[in-house]
Amino acid sequence: MTNHKESRTYAVVAYITILGTLIAYFMNQEAKNNLTSFHVRQGLGLWLMYFVLGYIVSGFDSWMLTYTFWIFFSVLFVYGIAGAINGKTNAIPLLGDFFQRLFKNLS
Repeated sequence: MTNHKESRTYAVVAYITILGTLIAYFMNQEAKNNLTSFHVRQGLGLWLMYFVLGYIVSGFDSWMLTYTFWIFFSVLFVYGIAGAINGKTNAIPLLGDFFQRLFKNLS
């Protein structure tokens, strides 16, 4: 069983690149901590959405669209990381509840 500090660490790692999400997922398989599971689902959803929207945005030749994309995802990742550091399970605005339902089988 993981302690609270360790579960918060794994929750933060879930937002640090897609590889971090995978590492946090596999590290949580044995302990099944709810905080880490929550943030793994949030991180996975954010990273997948980042890649999909990034691919779409890259097709446009617009700095304004690119900056908007970066700011949008930066704010969402910072919000998720702040929640993980504080040990809270606040869903990402706009998308977090959807990610929780979509990846409900990941624990």
